[in-house]
Amino acid sequence: MIDEDLTLVTSKDGEKIAVWKITDKTVNKPSQTTIKRQNIFLTHGTFSDKKVCLGIASYLASLGHSCYIMEWRGHGSSSIPKSRFNFESVATHDYEATFRYLFDDLKLDNLHCVTHSGGGVGLAMFLVQHPSYITKLNSISTFACQAYGAVLNPISYAKIFAAKIFTKILGYMPAKKLGLGPFNESYYTMTQWYDWNLQKNFKSSFIKNKDIDKQFTPSDERFDYRQGMANITTPVYAISGKGDLFISPTQGCQLFFDEFANAQNVFIEYAKSSGHLEDYDHTRVLMSRNAATEIWPTVAAWIEKYNR
Repeated sequence: MIDEDLTLVTSKDGEKIAVWKITDKTVNKPSQTTIKRQNIFLTHGTFSDKKVCLGIASYLASLGHSCYIMEWRGHGSSSIPKSRFNFESVATHDYEATFRYLFDDLKLDNLHCVTHSGGGVGLAMFLVQHPSYITKLNSISTFACQAYGAVLNPISYAKIFAAKIFTKILGYMPAKKLGLGPFNESYYTMTQWYDWNLQKNFKSSFIKNKDIDKQFTPSDERFDYRQGMANITTPVYAISGKGDLFISPTQGCQLFFDEFANAQNVFIEYAKSSGHLEDYDHTRVLMSRNAATEIWPTVAAWIEKYNR
């Protein structure tokens, strides 16, 4: 039986961030599992909430692990923001509040991360800002994660540019009507992702080179997070789907993955041509029966490989 317990943690800018603990009460005795139990942090991307992570979290909980799903501000059970926010707001405040809760309040001695889409982007930004957490993480698994590699040719450039204009005119991306997910995102939130891809950079909206680290040339130029991603040496297992042609195409996921620095890192595109069950799209790569059959167990194996 899967149990969901909600805790609201307070970010430094005053928002209430929902953190759901997912456990399976049927495996609460050590004798019922042969694996070493671990703690797992999960989070979603834009348009989503905990539901996109709940399937794999329940699966991992059934193996005996304790899972913690963070919902972004303005999503799920988290508070409605007092002011506008973007990817970087979430990375700077929501992740910080959650990790502070997990390590300082709960005193966890191990933690693995499993993210979908923008959830992995946020994790990378958070770790660049707070490198002291890098050595506290056992492993990272990312599904369909990229920030600046969706433009592959003039056609994909035109599609993203058109999406930006469409979102600007409406003031938001109507995710509900378009079937993208249960939460609409504002133009302010989405424009950061549009610009990263259109301009092929990963620049901060408020951090400057002179603010982040003395190793970089002091300047008023906005900090590009790629400069710090090589410091993230936690073992990364990156997953992409061949059918994800717009938000996180495989080439874009590969570009993002290549910034991390660990010889043990693994990148896999799930595709029929490689003997997999389907050419997964952006959602089905995490949330489908086929994913549960052939992808979720590989994440569990990655976690087991790096347990402690």
